[in-house]
Amino acid sequence: MVQQGTIITLARGQYRLREALGGSAYGLVWRAESAGGSVAIKLVNTDQMALAPSLLQRHWIDSAHAEEAFLSGLAPWDARHIVRLLDSGSHQGLPAMALELLDRDLAAHVKTTGTPGPLQALDWTAQVNQALAKVHAAGFRYLDLKPANLLLDRRTGSLKLADFGTSRPLLDAPTHSYAGTARWQAPEQFFPQARGLYVTDPRSDYFALGALLYWLACGRALRYGAACAHAYAAHGREGAAILRREQGGVPPTLQPDEAAAFASAFGTAGQEASALLRALLAPEPAARPAHALAISRLLDAVRAAMAAPLRRAA
Repeated sequence: MVQQGTIITLARGQYRLREALGGSAYGLVWRAESAGGSVAIKLVNTDQMALAPSLLQRHWIDSAHAEEAFLSGLAPWDARHIVRLLDSGSHQGLPAMALELLDRDLAAHVKTTGTPGPLQALDWTAQVNQALAKVHAAGFRYLDLKPANLLLDRRTGSLKLADFGTSRPLLDAPTHSYAGTARWQAPEQFFPQARGLYVTDPRSDYFALGALLYWLACGRALRYGAACAHAYAAHGREGAAILRREQGGVPPTLQPDEAAAFASAFGTAGQEASALLRALLAPEPAARPAHALAISRLLDAVRAAMAAPLRRAA
């Protein structure tokens, strides 16, 4: 069991735990001090490990190793929008990592400061798109994009993607067990296919990017995502089948009033912004952008439409 004051020894140094920052089902994150300053230490949750069946324990350990492997393989310039790995090793026989310590996650920031303006929403979406491009280029599907997994660097005002334990290799079979967070998932990631498996690819991450953009611009989650989250909270993985029966199929990913509110947030660029959102939130993966460059072009079109009135006024 770890607690405040515990010393974690990794490959490059020692870290004294100071404050628990949070965590997930299998991971715990602590603020820690070292000779080089403050860091975030990510550990496997031993309490949850003791309660989990052996197959799930193995999955959590494999996920931690996969996260370390991904982060350690990044080039220094990749750290612009992805959290940096500073050190790694093991503690009590389980994987452990030291990561750069950032201020707070995007969910906490927006809760405190309010909904950002449309330009900020576009800038952050572009930054996340760049981070996803690195993840995909490295051969992974991220599969858990949400505000809580985006950390804000207040020095630069930029976002960094964190928590890669849910990621799945692209070279593996596209089908896999349930992974991610229901509120932000694409239909193919929430509603299983044959044998209860889920079929995902990078375009599943692009759907979550669209859900994030809507949340940033409108200050609330999509009703589609809220419905999935409610079904999962009430019934677990069986919630997808129950929701499908109640709705007579997969619910619409974007309601007309939601589309109107989003377009209104972008003023004269509403048409271009709507084209971007509808592309990202297309129910079928084949209708979504094929790669990050296509998303960048759609983002540029929105920015250009927003700047056009200013150029005419000048």
